[in-house]
Parts: sequence; structure tokens; C-alpha cells
Amino acid sequence: MTEPSNPGTASTGGARSHARAQAAAATIAGPDLPSDVPSAKITWSQRIPAGGYANVVLGRGTRVRLSDPAGSACAHVLLLRADAPWERLNVADTVKVPWQAYLSTSHPLLTDQGRVLATVLADDSAHHDTLCGPTPEARELLRLAGAKQGLSPRDIAPSVSFFRGVRVSPDGALNATGSAPAGSSVDLLVHLPAVLLVANAAHPLDERAATDLDIVAWSAPDDLTADHNGDPEYQRAVQNTEAAWTAMTLEMTA
Repeated sequence: MTEPSNPGTASTGGARSHARAQAAAATIAGPDLPSDVPSAKITWSQRIPAGGYANVVLGRGTRVRLSDPAGSACAHVLLLRADAPWERLNVADTVKVPWQAYLSTSHPLLTDQGRVLATVLADDSAHHDTLCGPTPEARELLRLAGAKQGLSPRDIAPSVSFFRGVRVSPDGALNATGSAPAGSSVDLLVHLPAVLLVANAAHPLDERAATDLDIVAWSAPDDLTADHNGDPEYQRAVQNTEAAWTAMTLEMTA
């Protein structure tokens, strides 16, 4: 009879002890928590290493901070309505409706139904991309993240990328602009209950290896009452969003 490579795992009890010892020895780094947010308000946080992904369902009025602690993260982000995942981030409308291809403060992340899934509330990076979409590696990570939420590969639409910039030259060429300094961050405000999928992987035009990406979410319902963007296109999208939310809550309480 061949002896097991680790006799300590030959029995159920031994295997359990071995597994618990490994878990106790493992060190999983958490994200750097923001000093400007009370810890009691934080609802979810995670550090995503290079080649990693995250998935979470976020409630309306959640504020999400994506941070690039080492200066080379690349967050490929996709949002879908939690109650109706067929309605998801539409990158074309996110660029077209606000008349702006470059993401920054006050920019809405829109669906093809003219509703706002999230608004960029703060941004000290200014190195983002709505034009290239994810790499095959990032798309596969988003597919895996989506599967954890019961989503199929066909649900994984084009994403936006944070912390790796792209600009368009006069001749139409796409040019990578690199990353902002270490420690930059982006805050998003969630307007409708949403599934957030994030992959941390290199950008199609910037093949540098990714570094850790931090995500922290907290409850911030008061942010929904502020006027973040006075443009008529944004105001109309917010009205569409609020109408959908009102209809949904009335149906839930009927």
C-alpha cells in the first residue's frame, strides 16, 4: 500500500487539523480603510491583488471608493442592476449622453435605458478609459466574478477601466497615458441596487503588471439628495432613475 504523502491528512480529523493550521498561518491583507469615513458606516471592503476579482451586491445610496495604493492598479468595472441584470452599464451611452469620453467627477455611468447606475463623485486620478474595453484576461476575471452572482458570459458587457488612462489624438489614435501617482482614488455613488464586478488586470494599451486594488463601500444615502451635475442630460437621467426606483419600491410595498 502506498503511504500518503502527508500521513497527518489520512483521516478526516487529521485533514481538518491540517486545513485549520494552514488557514491560521495564512495572512490575507485587507484594504487601507479611509480615515474620512466612520468605520461603523463601512459595509464592505476588499483588497484585490493583481489577477484577482471581486463581486458584491450594493444597495442604493452606497458610496464606493476604488483606490490605487501602489500606483499601478487597473480596475475593470462593470455594474448591473441587482433586480434586473439585463439592464447594465452601457459604455457607449456613458460616453455619448454626457458628451464626454473621459471619466471624471460628476460623470454618470449610464444604462441603455437612460438611467444612472452610479455617478463619479470624486476623482484625484484622472487616468481612466471608456474606449478600449477589458483585455481577454480581465474579461475572463469579470466572467468568473459574474458567475458568483448567477450571471452568464453573455451578461458580461464592455467595462470601464479606472487608473489606466487613454486619450484620443487628433488622428483618432488611442494613446495610453499611464497611471496617476500612488494613493489616487475614485468615489462612485450607487443610484440603484447594483451588482458590482471588478477585475484587476493589465490594460489593453498598457501591459504593465497590475498592483493591488483597494475597494471600500459605505452607506451614504444623503449623497443621493445632492445635485452633482447640472447638465440637462444628467438631470434627465436622474429623473428616469428616480421614477424607476419609486415604481420598484411601490411594487414591493403593495
